[in-house]
Amino acid sequence: MKTSAKNQLKGKITGIEPGAVNALVTLDIGGGNIIYSTITMESVKNLGLKVGGEAYALIKASSVIIGVDH
Repeated sequence: MKTSAKNQLKGKITGIEPGAVNALVTLDIGGGNIIYSTITMESVKNLGLKVGGEAYALIKASSVIIGVDH
């Protein structure tokens, strides 16, 4: 797989919560770290995503916002 995204995190799919249009996909990337992604149900089907399967989280952002509590 070639992509311009520099942040590529491989993990195991631990959950897929289907909705009418979108699904919430839960990806365990190890070390107690979980990534959640909302994707279309069509993408879940086209990618053949299944709980227990492996997938990559590809993260590409032009900015990252950091905040603190006061």
